[in-house]
Amino acid sequence: MAKQIFINLAVKDLKRSTDFYTALGFVNNPQFSHESGKCMVWEENIFVMILTHEKFKSFATKPVADTKSSLAALYSLSVDSVDEVNSILTKGLHAGGIEPSEMKDYGFMQQRTIDQFSFSCD
Repeated sequence: MAKQIFINLAVKDLKRSTDFYTALGFVNNPQFSHESGKCMVWEENIFVMILTHEKFKSFATKPVADTKSSLAALYSLSVDSVDEVNSILTKGLHAGGIEPSEMKDYGFMQQRTIDQFSFSCD
């Protein structure tokens, strides 16, 4: 069996979150989606499960973090070019995302962040 990554996120508005990830280029997998959660596919083995707070709590052993005042995690996805990073970020901004900082050049990669998702390329 191929190794896969499932990132599970608690969201307040499932429709708005589904629309946001769709705008970024994720595709919904209806086989693992329902009224309280959507499986959004980044690529063959990387999935983001966006779950209502109620559904997320059914899997969690601690309270859901208040991400308005605290950072719960950082997630990064790599792409092939700066142009692709900029394209994804532009789509995310149009879909309601917020870019909290300018692009950063680390010499070996460039990085831009939207909401709490980071996209980088070599």
